[in-house]
Amino acid sequence: MTEFSIPGVTESPSRRIRDLLQTQLSTYNDLHLTLKHVHWNVVGPNFIGVHQMIDPQVELVRAFADEVAERIAALGAAPQGTPGAILKDRTWDDYSIGRDTAQAHLAALDLVYTGVIVDIRRAIDELGELDVVSQDVLIGHAAELEKFQWFIRAHLETADGQLIDHGAEPGRAAERAKHGQPPRGWSI
Repeated sequence: MTEFSIPGVTESPSRRIRDLLQTQLSTYNDLHLTLKHVHWNVVGPNFIGVHQMIDPQVELVRAFADEVAERIAALGAAPQGTPGAILKDRTWDDYSIGRDTAQAHLAALDLVYTGVIVDIRRAIDELGELDVVSQDVLIGHAAELEKFQWFIRAHLETADGQLIDHGAEPGRAAERAKHGQPPRGWSI
């Protein structure tokens, strides 16, 4: 670790800012790998739409990771972008769906995005007291992540405004599909 931080940010808050940003970096690295996994493993009638929708999300999340890593470096620390760092910082379950339908993946991604957005909003709140510049970076990211979740949810929404499999645990939609059951909220 270097012996400097950004002018006007003392060491104690700087350390906490770096920790919050490091957790976000690991989240972004995990998220872009998860999104790419979905891109490669989605099948079914809505394959092409979901396949093409995911890549712009991957690219932007990778750019978020780069921006956060550079902010960590500017704060005087070494950003950790390794698989080990992802595992160390991870507080969520691994994405459990392999090759499956668009609906199964989208229902699971909705839950992934919910977790990511809840976590980033907590970090934004805490950064408001520590560093408004880092907070602003994450606010911009949150806006895009919330838009991505809206894209996902548009595929899961029924005509009456309900989300299919909303509130299910990760992988539940895929399990229902494997057993020939319709997604929750659908009748056949």
